[in-house]
Amino acid sequence: MKNKLLAVMAIFGMVATASAVKINNNLSINGFIDGSYNSSDTGAAETSEMSIDEVELNFLVNAGNVSGELHVDQAGSDGALNIEQVHFTYSFGNGASVQIGKFGSALGLEREDPAGLYGYSRAYGEPTSITAAQTGYGSVYNLGDVNANAAEGARFSYAAGDFTASIALFNAVGTTLENTAQSTENDLDTEIAVSYNGIENLSVTVGYISIASEDNTTKTANEDYDLFTANASYTLNKLLIAGEYISAEGDDGDDLSAYSLLADYDVNEKLGFVVRYSEWDVTNTTSADKLSFAPNYAITESLGAIVEFSTTETDGSANDTDSVAIELTYTF
Repeated sequence: MKNKLLAVMAIFGMVATASAVKINNNLSINGFIDGSYNSSDTGAAETSEMSIDEVELNFLVNAGNVSGELHVDQAGSDGALNIEQVHFTYSFGNGASVQIGKFGSALGLEREDPAGLYGYSRAYGEPTSITAAQTGYGSVYNLGDVNANAAEGARFSYAAGDFTASIALFNAVGTTLENTAQSTENDLDTEIAVSYNGIENLSVTVGYISIASEDNTTKTANEDYDLFTANASYTLNKLLIAGEYISAEGDDGDDLSAYSLLADYDVNEKLGFVVRYSEWDVTNTTSADKLSFAPNYAITESLGAIVEFSTTETDGSANDTDSVAIELTYTF
């Protein structure tokens, strides 16, 4: 059950002050507490909730050419602590490195934690055909959501000048590569990401993901799919303009896509506004779109507030979904 008292404290800015903790020269700790109030209307149906959305504690280790991270979090309503990520990285010293463990995707305009989002909610819903239940790997569109897209494997990276490239070989957490007794086999999934920042104020990332579902003698309905994506952001004084495009093609005939556009304007060091429009395919013939407006305010250097107003419309639905959320995120 969610901690309602802590939720109230977070929403009204009553969480005690904390600071980053440096244990020694090799170990440091940081994290965040994220709480919100959310209310939505879909026709006659109204829902509201006040809760702690996520609490995370990160242990960061650095010893010579080896660095490691352990991210422990509680996200969702079950109250259970989870190891969100745990991995170590070895640097070869020439721009090349290898990362091994449990990690998230290198792709996605929006990243894994609240501090990596431009509003309260994420840009996209999910398709009903290519799903996590079929592939064993989480979000098709919200690529940066590590709670949905955590994987186990290895990522090889290389940085040179204005370019950074990586290739990851992985499977969903807990996947069995081969079980001869059950005649099952699961190929490794692949992710390729390339980023370029050689033009001032411009950042571009392109990527490819190949998901291979489990194959067995009974030929279950699991669907392999290939995903192509590109995102870019450009900063012009106080204005950030960004966009993302995603295309997912399944071997059962699914041909789906999603895109988002956003503008983030900083009025001053404390106050900013975000407008975001996103659209995604729910099926081959059905789509949905979402418009969000999110003022944000830095109460202190560690405590930030977001108020988001959004409306979502789905083809074939008689009612839009309108929602408002108030979110506080405390980082340390």
